[in-house]
Amino acid sequence: MKKNLDNSSIIDFARGVVEIERSAIESIENYIDENFSQIVNLIFNSKGRLIITGIGKSAIIGQKIVATLNSTGTPSVFLHAADAIHGDLGVIQNSDIVLCISKSGNSPEIKVLVPLIKAMGNTVIAMVGNIGSFLDETADYTLNTTVTNEACPNNLAPTASTTAQLVMGDALAMTLLKLRGFTSEDFSKFHPGGALGKKLYTTVGDIISGAMPEVDTEAHLDKIIIEISSNRLGATAVIENGVVVGVITDGDLRRMLEKRRDLVKVRAKDIMSCNPKVVDYDDLAINAYNLMDSNKITNLIVLQNKKYKGIIHMHDIHSQGVV
Repeated sequence: MKKNLDNSSIIDFARGVVEIERSAIESIENYIDENFSQIVNLIFNSKGRLIITGIGKSAIIGQKIVATLNSTGTPSVFLHAADAIHGDLGVIQNSDIVLCISKSGNSPEIKVLVPLIKAMGNTVIAMVGNIGSFLDETADYTLNTTVTNEACPNNLAPTASTTAQLVMGDALAMTLLKLRGFTSEDFSKFHPGGALGKKLYTTVGDIISGAMPEVDTEAHLDKIIIEISSNRLGATAVIENGVVVGVITDGDLRRMLEKRRDLVKVRAKDIMSCNPKVVDYDDLAINAYNLMDSNKITNLIVLQNKKYKGIIHMHDIHSQGVV
């Protein structure tokens, strides 16, 4: 029967859900012990893959854990428990380790599947929320994800239990990442697409145009304005003896026009900002963006081996989808 809840009751109930799931995470922290360490080392030293299987909501969590493991250097394959007992068992190879996820540990599919895997000689790790269940008793190792109760008011819908599974999977994946010494460069190899990948591999040199606006220190105002306007970068470098000694932005021009009346005598050296912010040609574009953002500016001088290579604008980085 439908119930009418006022705003206060809705908020209180939703916060209660969060509290139950938070408590579930706190509980599984106590289950990470020497047994967990043994399982991590077993997977780390394996010459095969980690096959993750499950049924129902546990299968969905298994798919997410597989995705996390694959993207962080641990070869993994998802195998649905129902598919496994209906023809897909051949996915499992001799050197593979199998992680079976289940809340109850007594699902009919699990009871059929686990003995078959054991008969093949593969090591079985249980991630189970019911210690003493069939899965717990049959597996070689167990990751305990027992929760006191679900967030569901009927204590039926998998909520806190699947949160516990997810967090345990993340703990497993991140510990393996740590053991492998997995770096941001390694991560970029597995994430070449999207904003995440672009942050990890797009360099300043990939983005800047071929335009290299520059004037010398004695340049007149008309030359400065033309150089800034024609290259549409909002700035120009000031060069002396082949070295960047300053930068003039459109903001510098506006401030100069507000203060000076005698414009005929204005030279680049009179209005340039000395010691401009610079970025290396081979540096990541996201680092250039962060430098601009922290200094509240919109462009940077680009150098390569101390030689002037151009100017990168914040809009260039935005246009490439890096941020």
